[in-house]
Amino acid sequence: MKRLIPDVFRNPVIRVSMFAIFTFGFAGATTSPYQSVVGIRELGLSNALYSALIFAAATVNVVVSILLGNLADRLGEYRTMMLIAAIFGVAGYGAIYLIPTEQVFVLSALLILPVYSSLSSLLFANVRAATGDMNRSDVATVNSGVRAMISLSWVLVPGLTGILLSGSPTMLPAYLFACISCVVCLALIGLFLPRQSGTDHAATHHLSYLAALGQVVSPKILSRVVAIALISSTLHVNGAILPLVVTGAAHGTVADVGVLVGIVAFLEVIFIILWSRLLRVISQLTALAAGTIIYAFYLVLLALASAPWQVYALTLISGIGAAALISVPITYLQDLIAERPGLGSALISVNIFLSAGLSALLFAAGTALTTYSGTAFVGAISGVAGLGLLLFLDGRRR
Repeated sequence: MKRLIPDVFRNPVIRVSMFAIFTFGFAGATTSPYQSVVGIRELGLSNALYSALIFAAATVNVVVSILLGNLADRLGEYRTMMLIAAIFGVAGYGAIYLIPTEQVFVLSALLILPVYSSLSSLLFANVRAATGDMNRSDVATVNSGVRAMISLSWVLVPGLTGILLSGSPTMLPAYLFACISCVVCLALIGLFLPRQSGTDHAATHHLSYLAALGQVVSPKILSRVVAIALISSTLHVNGAILPLVVTGAAHGTVADVGVLVGIVAFLEVIFIILWSRLLRVISQLTALAAGTIIYAFYLVLLALASAPWQVYALTLISGIGAAALISVPITYLQDLIAERPGLGSALISVNIFLSAGLSALLFAAGTALTTYSGTAFVGAISGVAGLGLLLFLDGRRR
């Protein structure tokens, strides 16, 4: 059995971080599918206010992730910032459950939970600091393993939450489950994560907060983040159109959507591990190129689907491509500011923000000009365009 576990995962920092990232993913998987139901239907937010709230919260998360990542680099350790972020998660989810009002929901979603969301990039930064002396293939293996834990939490948790609350008149208990998950995450970090005496002292030649923001938006960094965001936007486009294509052109049901999402999440866990093995023999850029082409091909086939069985048949292609697009960019983005693990890992949050924004524009443009199936083609074009930009930028750098 030990032979099945790579030696890099025997590091206690990496091992505890993997369990912590699972609990982080658990909280999101418990609440994200039902957030709009709670906010709009149960607490009375308007569609416009909810949309503005989600966008503003994503913006706050990006800023906080950069600032906390830079502060962690300045401190020379990440444990303190992670404990603070986890406490915000307990407070944010707990407040929504205990005081279910419109005002508390807005306050928590806008100011408290975005701080908790920065825990993801801090955990990746902590892992990156722990892998500082490892070779690039081992670093990629660790990042893939840590990212797989988030996908693992999404395999069963949303459906399980739905089953547990199927007879409940409210979905608010989902926030209680998330709060408990944050408490477990806090305990893992506080009790089991080894204390750090300090990380790479090269990062202790500190940047000011404005200088950190300036480095993130510098042309060299931002252009590559935009390229990755164009590639990653294909995942968000798929998330928006898959239910619509399944229940529309493919003549499926809502139940099919849930099953399909669960199957792909399970396949992602498997193929993330396989991609990490491939990264021992191929470069990050090659893996990104292959993953982008595979996922673009999947979107084209999804656009042509006319029956549920066809969409089910596409889950294998979707799982292979998605696994590459959610795992490989992590190491690539961290390498852009390799000397500062906190700031480099904050680029993960920047990518999520930009890719979500780009996917919203693509969805709006696609649905305005064509059908939901046609929008899948638009998503595929975006991914290929991002890959072309990335190949151009990295080719020029070489």
